[in-house]
Amino acid sequence: MFEYLLAGFANVFQPINLLLTIFGTVVGVMIGCLPGLSGSMGIILLLPLTYTLEKSAALVMLCGIFCGSMFGGSVSAILLRTPGTPSATATLLDGYPLAQQGKAGKAIGVAAVGSFVGGIVSTICLIFISPQLAKVALKFHSADYFTLALFGISIMASSAGKNVVKGLIAGACGLLISMVGTDPLVGAARFNFGSTKMMIGFPQLAVLIGVFAISEVFTQVQGGKNVVEVKDQAVTDIFPTFKEIRGFLLAAVVGALIGVFIGIVPGTGGAIAVFLAYNVAQKISRQPEKFGHGSFEGIAAPEASNNGTTGGALIPMLCLGIPGDTITSVMLGALTLIGVTPGPQLFTNSADIVYAIFAGMIVIQFIMLGFGIVFTRIAPKVLKVPVKYLMPIIMVLCIVGAFCLANQVYHVAVAIAFGFIGYFMKKFGFPGAPLVLGVILGPIAEKNLDRALQLSRNDWTIFFRRPIALTFIILSVAMIAWTIFSNLRKEKKA
Repeated sequence: MFEYLLAGFANVFQPINLLLTIFGTVVGVMIGCLPGLSGSMGIILLLPLTYTLEKSAALVMLCGIFCGSMFGGSVSAILLRTPGTPSATATLLDGYPLAQQGKAGKAIGVAAVGSFVGGIVSTICLIFISPQLAKVALKFHSADYFTLALFGISIMASSAGKNVVKGLIAGACGLLISMVGTDPLVGAARFNFGSTKMMIGFPQLAVLIGVFAISEVFTQVQGGKNVVEVKDQAVTDIFPTFKEIRGFLLAAVVGALIGVFIGIVPGTGGAIAVFLAYNVAQKISRQPEKFGHGSFEGIAAPEASNNGTTGGALIPMLCLGIPGDTITSVMLGALTLIGVTPGPQLFTNSADIVYAIFAGMIVIQFIMLGFGIVFTRIAPKVLKVPVKYLMPIIMVLCIVGAFCLANQVYHVAVAIAFGFIGYFMKKFGFPGAPLVLGVILGPIAEKNLDRALQLSRNDWTIFFRRPIALTFIILSVAMIAWTIFSNLRKEKKA
């Protein structure tokens, strides 16, 4: 393992690869700090660049965007009381009160250190857990892969938030969308309405660009905001002292471990992990009364958990081909686009790429920490970029990215169409994550269902006779039941 890891570091420290890693991390931080944008949009915008890059360099750059955007969301949360990303929501609970006390620089510095701790812990877990999980995944058969996809689909309920019904409807629509095109078993056209172009179905990346990026452009434009108001204040005394770091280090490590655990569960993401980490940090703190009024632990714990989910979410994506959250859903599409097939075979067929990602994730944390401290001084100016200038640029980049998928106008049309669909989904409270899970997991479930039934001669008991398959079925039922029960309990408390 360590020989491969050293080779990964040698790959990352090649001049061009290191520059791309720095570029991806910087872009991620800047995109994350702009309210309404996210790491998934940053990855989508840079997809055309990945076509011409070496595979490991392209993937490390995308990981830089992933980690950088997680930290970047805390900047606007602290300065504006508006989280740049949903997973930065818990950071504003103590970050904004510190900013009101004239300690905005210190708050962002604590967030940077917390993100660094979370990133390092999650990367260590990624390095040691992924190969072992890949060994187990090599024993998977078609029936096991189908029930694994079924488990991913069941997460639609948990990723739907408060409205489980709307989440399941969105997920079912995603499954229907994935069926448009050509039947993988018999090769017959289906749901194409006589169109030859639709025989290839709806390209996954075009759908992702529309649902996550173009829909956000429509939402921002419809909101009519021209520029975000930022209070001018001196951002000084940024990096926390050793005594201050020692005071919140335990909370950061606990938050990081929570983030890794939550990140491994597909479809959960940082928004759940940060509030869980915040609550745990408050319970173990020696000064719980400071939480909500400017506690360093209240910033470090959710930020460490926030970046802890990055390594955790990469584990199921690399080992099983199941996205851990929304951003890894887009990364999964990017992997397929550049010819890398995630799954257990990735660790045997492309070990150099895997360990380049591992080494890159460690390097990214140091880049993010250094740039985060420097960026803090200019963050108030970046946040003043007028929306009327920013959104047209993003729209053009989305269209170019969609066209570059296959140099076809059809992909652009699909992206724009799903941009409108994503816009109306947001407007009427339908979450986008379940739809994306349906689009990505639908083909996996269908292909392995057909193969399992062929091998078992249409014996459906194959899904209950295999221990791995039965385990995933039980987990799927438990996931849906737990989500329904927890929502009912919240309603009774309310």
